[in-house]
Amino acid sequence: MNETAPRVIKIPAKPESVRQAELQRQLRVAAYCRVSTKEEDQANSYEVQKEYYTDKIMSNSAWTMAGIFADKGITGTSVKKREDFMRMIRHCRQRKIDVVLTKSVSRFARNTVDCLYYTRALKELGIAVIFEKENINSLEEDSELRITLSGAFAQSESESISANVTWGKRRAMESGKATIQYKYLYGYRRGADDKPEIIPEEAEVVRWIYERYLAGASTRMLRDELYEQGVTYSEKSPQWTLPHIKSILRNEKYCGDVLMQKTFQQDVINRKVIKNTGQLPMYLIENHHEGIVSREKYDAVQAEMVRRKAAKSPSKRATTGLAAYTSRYALSDRLVCGECGTLYRRCTWTRPDGKRVVWRCVSRLDYGKKYCHSSPTLDEAPLQQAIIAALNTVLPDLDGRIRQITEALEAEVIPFPGSGMSLGDIDRRLAELEVQFQKLLEKAADDPIAYGDQFKEILDEQTALKELRATILAESREHAEADRRIKDAAGMLENAVPHIAEWDETAIRQLVAQVKVLSKSEISVTLKSGIEIRQSILN
Repeated sequence: MNETAPRVIKIPAKPESVRQAELQRQLRVAAYCRVSTKEEDQANSYEVQKEYYTDKIMSNSAWTMAGIFADKGITGTSVKKREDFMRMIRHCRQRKIDVVLTKSVSRFARNTVDCLYYTRALKELGIAVIFEKENINSLEEDSELRITLSGAFAQSESESISANVTWGKRRAMESGKATIQYKYLYGYRRGADDKPEIIPEEAEVVRWIYERYLAGASTRMLRDELYEQGVTYSEKSPQWTLPHIKSILRNEKYCGDVLMQKTFQQDVINRKVIKNTGQLPMYLIENHHEGIVSREKYDAVQAEMVRRKAAKSPSKRATTGLAAYTSRYALSDRLVCGECGTLYRRCTWTRPDGKRVVWRCVSRLDYGKKYCHSSPTLDEAPLQQAIIAALNTVLPDLDGRIRQITEALEAEVIPFPGSGMSLGDIDRRLAELEVQFQKLLEKAADDPIAYGDQFKEILDEQTALKELRATILAESREHAEADRRIKDAAGMLENAVPHIAEWDETAIRQLVAQVKVLSKSEISVTLKSGIEIRQSILN
């Protein structure tokens, strides 16, 4: 058997220049560019960067274009918001890129942690990031230290710029300069004086929302009614939502004020927006512009929101005797057990002879007789008739009742003045004492101890007057609150019908504060004006 002898064929080595050219020719090179803002001059810079890298890669015969990745007008402190940057990283992990070109470390990332994380991740994949300004190649041994230093400087620059901008904004707030986002402010537009200008047709909707909310409507009910009436919120977002309604009810701008620094950014890196609950000062500018609703009505809505929230159970599973505010039934947050103080709940019993609607103590429903022993179950129809009868005993004599309520409330809530001095008298006397103090100070320059008693006398009187001034101001605020309560109480009766023929949920919400179940046959109805009426239930 003939065997062929092995033969060795020598393949000559390629010249170094040829070998390097072939290796480089296989490199797939991508570029990443970014500009910091959306301003026109920066937009030009954005286009210039794209053009520069396109020309640089395409004109190099040793490189293959792997794409130009660019983010315009996006923050450099977080890569999560840079869509093209993250797309480039995905391409790198898919082995579609060999080299990434970028202008500088600050263009790549101003967050040192992100910068190191992604350069290390790409280095593990064998992908180089070349920072042209700093002349750094991430695959070189000393590159990480140089990137860390450059990234730290870039991050420090961002933090410094952010601190300066924040400082400027807060000084502007202190000086009373308000910044208002009109894009999200229903009912207003930017006026000629750069202050909010009322949009009449939208202002009517705002006033209607305030009126209906105070009449007992919930935010869901308001949303549904606006939808039924065909009222749109805006062109881009025509449908009303619960956040839209709540924002209008809570926003102080609708009574003419502006409250600034309600939120703040945690730091320049993560840019998380946090609600300001006292961590930083807030700045309130009163009477900044023309309000759509009165301050009294705005305050009344805030008080009503607090009342509804206080009457809400902390969770759906918690058995507290409280319930979420419901606009469907006026008695849901008004009818209480006279024995244990827990709210009553509406229940529907299905019997062979038909359905029966009753109201039962929540404590009895959830715990049986463990805590509430004898609270009665009340049929809805007789209960409603009893409440109507109680109201009709008050409504006929409107004028007399209004005078009676006003006099009673004035005696109860308006404080008696504690001094015959007015605020003007106090201010004038304080000014006189200040002049006396300065003269005495000049006289006592050589021997202040000799005038110690006179100094003490002036200072004691100044202290007493300042305390009296604070007391009078507090009493004044109480007067204003008392006046509001009196007007509200009288206004409700003035607007009430003289006789209620049938059950009206809206009228009950406007007039009744609470209905207490005393027994199976008797209730106590307390009006918002403070009048309490005991009424029998006829079964």
